Order: sequence, then structure tokens, then C-alpha cells
Amino acid sequence: MARSHRLDTPRETRRTLRPNFDPETFGRLSERFARFLGTARFLVYMTVFVLTWVLWNSLAPRDLRFDDYPFIFLTLILSLQASYAAPLILLAQNRQTDRDRIQFGEDRARNERNIADTEYLTRELASLRIALGEVATRDYLRSELSDAIEEIIKELRSKPQADSN
Repeated sequence: MARSHRLDTPRETRRTLRPNFDPETFGRLSERFARFLGTARFLVYMTVFVLTWVLWNSLAPRDLRFDDYPFIFLTLILSLQASYAAPLILLAQNRQTDRDRIQFGEDRARNERNIADTEYLTRELASLRIALGEVATRDYLRSELSDAIEEIIKELRSKPQADSN
């Protein structure tokens, strides 16, 4: 058997032209980027950038301008930024949806356990109430004992009279 086909020998890694990336790291970076895009800081930075660009290319001397009036290069940059931002935001949303789904499942399982525990405790409490209904209380014992003492006293009082006849 050829050495390359044996199961106890690991395969040699092949070199590929495809880039190797960690999806988890890429996902975290996309979430950070999406989170940054949703801040006032990003809007301020982008506004300052665009205003600087437009003012420079409108008011600077002709030989220092690099993107005249229709601002084609600025449009290209903003379009490129939007074309990358949209999929990164979608990726971040998908990751959040996955986390929410997992959290929802954990919450559901926890709620089911809480309901089962509550039902168990309710049954136990009901059985304790039933058992306590069958247990003689102190007041009940006192009343029974006092009734018994009264009966004994009555019998004792009535016996000497019966013996004297």
C-alpha cells in the first residue's frame, strides 16, 4: 500500500491560492465595524471628510485640486465604502440573530425548568397542607384531653354513689 493512502499517516497540507481566514475573527471585526457605522462619531468623521474634500477641491488653487466639481473620485470612494459596509452590516446582523436565537432557546429552557420547579413546589405544598389537615393540633389535643378529663371526673363522681347502694 502506498504511504500516501494510509489512514495512520496525516495528509500533507496543500498550498492554495485562497486566503485563509478565521470566520470568527472576521465576524467580530465586522460587528465592530457595523457598530462604529451606527455612531454619531462616524457621522461626524464622514461629514468632516466630505466637507474637507469638497472645500479643498472647490477652493484650493487649480494646480492643487485632485477631484474637480462633479467629484467623481469622491463618489467612487463613497460608493466603495457603501459596497463594503452593506455586507459587513448584514454579516453582523446575522451573527446577532444567531446569538439571539441561542439566547431565546436558553431562555425557553430556563423558563420550562422554572415552570417545572414551580409545579413541583405547588404539589409539595398541597401535599403538606393535606398532611397538616390530618395532624392533631395543640388546641385539638387540649380540647380532647379536657373532654376526657371531664368524662373521667363525671365517672369518678358517679361511681362512689353506685358503690354505696
